[in-house]
Amino acid sequence: MGTREDILGAAARIMRTEGYARATTKEIARAAGYSEATLYKHFQDKTEIFLRVLEEQLPGLAALLGRLEERAGTGDVRGNLEELVVTAVEFYADGFPVAASLFSSQKLLTAHRDRLHELGAVGPRTPEELLARYLAAEQRLGRIAPSAEPQAMAQLLLGACFQQAFLADFAGERPGGDDPADLARRLVATVLGATLGAADG
Repeated sequence: MGTREDILGAAARIMRTEGYARATTKEIARAAGYSEATLYKHFQDKTEIFLRVLEEQLPGLAALLGRLEERAGTGDVRGNLEELVVTAVEFYADGFPVAASLFSSQKLLTAHRDRLHELGAVGPRTPEELLARYLAAEQRLGRIAPSAEPQAMAQLLLGACFQQAFLADFAGERPGGDDPADLARRLVATVLGATLGAADG
């Protein structure tokens, strides 16, 4: 690993165990084995480090969602969504310890939100928007019924993933229990219901 990856790895470890608020750039640099000046050669500030940790150190939800719309019409809808659910539950479960302390102070949350806007970073609604776009693309191809509402389907699926991740993290359990794939099958089957078009079987 290089310096940048070392810093991100240290940041992820500290944020998971100590939370965002207590993960100072000084502590992150020390844990990575570098000076704070070296850290600032790679990252503007702690908010940028936080964003990179979410993108690069946690399960690849952003990468999967980024290419999901391109997969419309390939494979099958159920399989695509089941893969998404497994990844999303793991991502949210890993992310809770990192992000939870943001909500310990309104001042901290506001400052973090403002900095995200300054950096032009995507917000927490982006996964929902990207999933809804994929579902709408499948609907246009006739693989999801015209009566379905892609935005609501995305909200239901990701909301369930978030809740299951929270419950598992709180209880100290594995996200998705002993069989994450089974959880994914059940969630996807319930949300899709009768919305699949005949082409997807």
